[in-house]
Amino acid sequence: MADRPAAARYRSNLQGEIDSSALYRSLAEIETNPQLAEVYRRLAAIEDAHAEFWRRNLRRVGARLPRKRVGFRSRALAFLARRFGPQFVLPVINALEHSDSAQYDQQPEAVAAGMPAVERSHARIMQAIAEPGGGLQGPDLAALEGRHKAVGGNALRAAVLGANDGLVSNLSLVMGVAGAQLEPRAVLVTGLAGLLAGACSMAMGEWLSVNSSRELYQSQIAAEAEELAVMPKEEEEELALIYQAKGLGAEEAHKLAARLIGDKDSALDTLVREELGIDPQELGGSAWTAAGASFVLFALGAIFPVAPFFFLTGSPGVIASLGLSAAAMFAIGAGTTLFTGRGAIFSGLRQLAIGLAAAGVTFGLGRLIGISIAG
Repeated sequence: MADRPAAARYRSNLQGEIDSSALYRSLAEIETNPQLAEVYRRLAAIEDAHAEFWRRNLRRVGARLPRKRVGFRSRALAFLARRFGPQFVLPVINALEHSDSAQYDQQPEAVAAGMPAVERSHARIMQAIAEPGGGLQGPDLAALEGRHKAVGGNALRAAVLGANDGLVSNLSLVMGVAGAQLEPRAVLVTGLAGLLAGACSMAMGEWLSVNSSRELYQSQIAAEAEELAVMPKEEEEELALIYQAKGLGAEEAHKLAARLIGDKDSALDTLVREELGIDPQELGGSAWTAAGASFVLFALGAIFPVAPFFFLTGSPGVIASLGLSAAAMFAIGAGTTLFTGRGAIFSGLRQLAIGLAAAGVTFGLGRLIGISIAG
């Protein structure tokens, strides 16, 4: 008789290792930097060994081995990496690695096999690949030089959340007006007005946010340039300490820092990137591009509740709006699994429940207001 709790835990661990291995192999196939591709292949090989470890444990307790099947999250991330490049998904993978780095700490079989330390090592490696200011030890540091523009995962998160904001807010608005039983075309006009008002508000907010960040970055760069001009030795020492923290030896770190400080332009660029974590070529991106993207994403989500009212009125329009919006909410909720790690069905149903609850509240309030106005 199989130990059911242990078998369930082993299967969950096995699936996680299968998913990680498949994702790393996909990244290795796409990656154009041969050194990075080799890092991904090594990570995949380690995950394969871990998967075999959990298969042996399943056999030991007499449990059935599950069919090898890559999960939705890994398949979706691999697809996005192939479509947009590894940089697009690296921040998401980095966040997932850190959230999973302690998963084996309380599992005695994994602790005995030394797996917790390996998982934390994987998290540190992904941190070095994905984020500015991270680093690997020794020669790996040079292999990853310049690979720090991985903003795609944050853009992916913003896209999903932006579309969700538009969908839920406009659905609530449309249902509130529909509940008040106003003139049929009023629902369509209100929905379109809500779409435009919300999209413009989101765009302006994003423009202000990005522009403010750019101005802050510019101020920090100017301050760093002044410090470099006035106190070059102190800046050289700071840079040396940064490289030591990345894993270089003290002598090597000081030689590298001295060589960089010798060229003022390169020194400022390096200090801004390493000390402040700012890419001087990007400065957080274009405020206008961010504003345009926010407008489009919000409008994309907000159009779902409105679209049926171009063709329908009354109860058929309300039902069609709810149905189309429900499908979109489920899809958006499932999409959040790319950075939450929860199951796609669970996340989709949770998002659907929250969105429909908000729409139900506004519909009920609209009905009360409509009745009170009608007398």
